Amino acid sequence: MKDQRFVAGRMKSVVYAFRGAYKLVTTEHSVMVQFCLAIAVTLAGFYFDITATEWMLQTLAIGLVLGVEGVNTALEKICDFIHPEYHERIGFIKDISAGAVTFAALAALITGIIIYSPKILAMFP
Repeated sequence: MKDQRFVAGRMKSVVYAFRGAYKLVTTEHSVMVQFCLAIAVTLAGFYFDITATEWMLQTLAIGLVLGVEGVNTALEKICDFIHPEYHERIGFIKDISAGAVTFAALAALITGIIIYSPKILAMFP
C-alpha cells in the first residue's frame, strides 16, 4: 500500500533505492566489477589530486555506467521473467540493452584516459 504522507513516502523510496543499489552491487557480477573499478579510479583521483572539474566528470562517468548497468540488469530480469527460455526477439532486446552499457562504458573509459593519461605520462619524464 502506498504511503500518502509526503516525507514518510519519500523516506521509503530512498530506502528502496539503496536496497536496490545494494542488491545490484552484491548480486550482479558485471556491477561488482564496475563498482570495483569505480573505487579504483576514485582512489586514483585522490592519488593524482585531480581538479574539481575532473572529479565532476569522473563522478558523472561512474554514475552513468552504474546507472545504465542497473537499467540493463532490470530489463534482462524482466525479459527472463516474461520469457524464461531462449527467444530470438528477447535476445535482440537484451543485446541492445547491453549495447547501451557498452556506449556508457566507452564514454567512461575515454573520460578516464583524458583525465589520467597526462598525469601518468608525467610520472615518466
